[in-house]
Amino acid sequence: GRRGDLLVSLCYNPTANTITVNIIKARHLKAMDIGGTSDPYVKVWLMHKDKRVEKKKTPVIKRCLNPVFNESFPFDVPAHVLRETTIIITVMDKDRLSRNDVIGKIYLSWKSGPAEVKHWKDMLARPRTNVAQWHALKA
Repeated sequence: GRRGDLLVSLCYNPTANTITVNIIKARHLKAMDIGGTSDPYVKVWLMHKDKRVEKKKTPVIKRCLNPVFNESFPFDVPAHVLRETTIIITVMDKDRLSRNDVIGKIYLSWKSGPAEVKHWKDMLARPRTNVAQWHALKA
């Protein structure tokens, strides 16, 4: 059950206490609609411990399995809460008639899966630099 991949870049700015999440593009998204396509958009949640702090989302790209978003979302993240911070990225399929479907998710933090942890550590190791990485979407 491949759900597709998402290219995300992260940029941590310690002086401004911000993490900027760039949703660049997706590839090979799973088709969720009858016509064999999807109408994808991306939701980005900033979590602190287990609380939702802030949500941002991209526009919907109609009938596309390889959408290019190029949307960037800055979030305020003071240094002392970095260890309790998780960024949840959800690729959704917009439906006019029924509930929107989840195509897949990525959890970015210092304690998620190996690829996600690597991306988080790379972001912290290279402040003020956009660090891009492909992530496989998970159910």
